[in-house]
Amino acid sequence: MPLLEIKNLTVAFDTSIGLFKAVDGIDVSVDAGEVLAIVGESGSGKSVAMLAVMGLLPTSATVTADKMTFEGKDLLSMSPHDKRAIIGKEIAMIFQEPVASLNPCFTVGFQIEEVLSRHMGLKGADARRRAVELLHMVGITDGAERLGAFPHQMSGGQCQRVMIAMAIACDPKLLIADEPTTALDVTIQKQILDLLVSLQVRYGMALIMITHDMGVVAETADRVIVQYKGHKMEEADVLTLFENPKSNYTRALLSALPENAVGDRLPTVSSFAFDTPGAPL
Repeated sequence: MPLLEIKNLTVAFDTSIGLFKAVDGIDVSVDAGEVLAIVGESGSGKSVAMLAVMGLLPTSATVTADKMTFEGKDLLSMSPHDKRAIIGKEIAMIFQEPVASLNPCFTVGFQIEEVLSRHMGLKGADARRRAVELLHMVGITDGAERLGAFPHQMSGGQCQRVMIAMAIACDPKLLIADEPTTALDVTIQKQILDLLVSLQVRYGMALIMITHDMGVVAETADRVIVQYKGHKMEEADVLTLFENPKSNYTRALLSALPENAVGDRLPTVSSFAFDTPGAPL
């Protein structure tokens, strides 16, 4: 049985010009210990689909699915109280833009300890000790001193490490990383990716990596879902996807990799006749 299983997920937003479907009938499953990449350009519905799982979409969103289960538990019919016991503890998420995702009004120590208090019952010295341990685990060696820092006093890479520390604080079974390297320079991007993969191996977590970067997919994923305009265009193991893509959209993404350039130019989007979203591949 998959750790997370979603069937026919649709997310629609009520707008001034009518209903807009950001996600239209996708299926997603991930097994325990597996690394799944969800890849596609901005606006393809990658983040929205996972925010629907987390229950973090605004009230203007309508979420429907034939099935949405975690360890066999029905997330759709679950009470808010029961779902809060899972979200943040057994399913955790690292959000885009780490500096913006942290609360600027509170120290990073307070924010990490709040997670530990809510889900693990740790308080006082025990919570502080665990927070320092988590910061050390994610590569912040002066963790005891950093607990008193506010997000604006830390670099983007340090804030991302704090976000990762908060996400792994309760030893989640599923970690969702939403564009975890977008706002970081290339050197820090590599460090963060290596950190996520090492933590995934260390704790045996399932990892869903949301990205538009096919290079990240090649380095981290076991299996890949390609999304375009809210639809799943293709799903395959990472080696099959790179060697034998079936969707023209996937081919376009792969052709945009720098190593696939012909001379000093990359192919343009107009070089490809994209598949119609939702049509058979």
